[in-house]
Amino acid sequence: MFPLRFFRENLKLGEGGEEGRDNDMARETFERSGASVMGRRMFDLGERSWPEEAPFHTPVFVVTHTERDPWERPGGTTFHFVDDGIEHALDQARAAAGDRDVRIAGGGATIVEYLNAGLVDEFSITLSPVLFGAGTRLFDGVDASRIALEPVRSEPSPRVTHLTYSVRPR
Repeated sequence: MFPLRFFRENLKLGEGGEEGRDNDMARETFERSGASVMGRRMFDLGERSWPEEAPFHTPVFVVTHTERDPWERPGGTTFHFVDDGIEHALDQARAAAGDRDVRIAGGGATIVEYLNAGLVDEFSITLSPVLFGAGTRLFDGVDASRIALEPVRSEPSPRVTHLTYSVRPR
């Protein structure tokens, strides 16, 4: 993401950057998202590393077990902390998003919770051929007896492969 023009401009990292399909897809994802949901662990990592103007520019609903007042950032991002379940976080995000998408940003454990609850219609993965050696395994913990994935789109680029799947009950 860091070399992409959209990402650089969105995080105010300076002018320039790569254009092309990866850049277009990053921009399109942010433009169609009206709200985001994330887990507390992803928020904690981001809180320490995001710039003052967080990169979302929409409401973000953080699934947590800890009560906390909303945290408003410059540029249109307000983090709302939801301590009464993933369904309530999604309901609030849908209301805030209006006719735009709700993006379940992560982390991995939060995404698996939403998949297993049957609350995801479609998702995209940007697969990069970089091996970290640790982290949350993709789809670890997904109940494959209840969920089936149908490929919607696969689009390679020089750096990554963009994969989109629809989710249906089995």
